[in-house]
Amino acid sequence: MRFGMLHLFENPVGKSEHQVIHEQMQLMRAAEDLNFDSVWPAEHHFTEYGFCASPALSLAAIANETKRIRLGTGIVILPMNHPLRVAEDYGFLDHLSNGRIDLGVGRGYQPLEFERYGIDQTTTRGQFDEALQVIQQAWTQGRVDFEGEFYRFRDVPIRPIPQQQPHPPIWMAALSQDTFELAGRYGLDLLIGSVFGLSAETAPLRRADYYRGLREHGHSTEGRQMGCLTMVYVGETMEQARADFREAVIWYFRTIAKYIAPGKGKPAIKSYEMYADFQNLLNEVEWDELLDRDVVICGSPDYVTEKLADFQQTFGFTELLCWTRLGGLDHRKVLRSMELMCDKVMPHLRDSDPPPPPTE
Repeated sequence: MRFGMLHLFENPVGKSEHQVIHEQMQLMRAAEDLNFDSVWPAEHHFTEYGFCASPALSLAAIANETKRIRLGTGIVILPMNHPLRVAEDYGFLDHLSNGRIDLGVGRGYQPLEFERYGIDQTTTRGQFDEALQVIQQAWTQGRVDFEGEFYRFRDVPIRPIPQQQPHPPIWMAALSQDTFELAGRYGLDLLIGSVFGLSAETAPLRRADYYRGLREHGHSTEGRQMGCLTMVYVGETMEQARADFREAVIWYFRTIAKYIAPGKGKPAIKSYEMYADFQNLLNEVEWDELLDRDVVICGSPDYVTEKLADFQQTFGFTELLCWTRLGGLDHRKVLRSMELMCDKVMPHLRDSDPPPPPTE
């Protein structure tokens, strides 16, 4: 099991934007010293939910202050970014970091973000598909010839192409059922999240969908990487951990519900059926049930170690993406949780492997 950290750059009441940015950057720097394997800033726009509009900016700063840790994006919203610019920026970053970039991509899911960018959310699947083709062609061929509905390019040279060959790993975020198989069809690594409604009951089914997509479209199932985003907090004791983390988690669910819940002007798109899961988690699920469902893994080092070992066998991930800094949680508490993860949790799980790929 490898360990990463998500960075949302959320901005709850009581913290300035300057404070949020510098705290998040300090945590990303600290992750390398505390033996984490990766950091993953997330792209979001316009609200207190998160304001890292360009993950490339934060990763460029961290690249020059670290030597080992992988630098991922969790995620770049392809329909909001020009694909040639994505290819150029992350090709440049791959050289700047000496080959440490992981490109996480997705379609995005918050209607308000698309509305304010003037993007028709019903077209994002087609835009995502074309943008992905453009980026892969740019990175593998150094030039782009492409004729699509949304993008048209004629013999465009791309510089620099990445240091990693044939290109940096590309991970696709999957939220709705059909996107798991689609990620397999593309031959990409997979990003999932228990915080987005994926449960212990559905996770093995969706993992099977992903591997079916790989096999049916001629991609190898060997060495596939799967990152799972989960709210994780480690305290000295069970009681202290849960007292620390509860309000931060509640802030998240209350905030996200405002921006994705179905309502006037928000499209009823099949791929966004997870709206209902968010509403259920906010309106019907109590704190204790969030813990019981493993939406949140929070407790003493021994408890978290045991839960994560079981969690990996159920969800099948190779990399745990810890979401610890959320809801304005005190900076010192986040660092202490990271220290406890490093000293008392990670050593017991490094040799833990997910179950083998499903055969059907």
